[in-house]
Amino acid sequence: QVQLIESGGGLVQAGGSLRLSCVVSERTFNTYTVGWFRQAPGKERELVAAAKWSGDRINYADSVKGRFTMSRDNAENTVYLQMNSLKPEDTAVYYCAAARYRSAYYEPETMSDFDSWGQGTQVTVSS
Repeated sequence: QVQLIESGGGLVQAGGSLRLSCVVSERTFNTYTVGWFRQAPGKERELVAAAKWSGDRINYADSVKGRFTMSRDNAENTVYLQMNSLKPEDTAVYYCAAARYRSAYYEPETMSDFDSWGQGTQVTVSS
């Protein structure tokens, strides 16, 4: 069973920065696509960014492009989400998720595409 543990959430003022980390306990981590999702109160969970297993593609939601940067360190089984210029609307619980390899062209995008989830970490941006 793949386990994911997020950390790095907290309270920050608008315009500030936070870096989230997610450690994935899977020896074949480099074959997994890993994504960051978020869920605000009363809203559906949405994909923020996803890093393909091959490392050659990282997709971002339009709402975070230019502000958030996702990276992965396969040697450390860890992914990061650097969040800059934070806005109150970024307030949400952020989840790390992993999708196992299915094909070289597989690019998971929805919640159902991902197989394993972390417990989430709260990010609160005050105005």
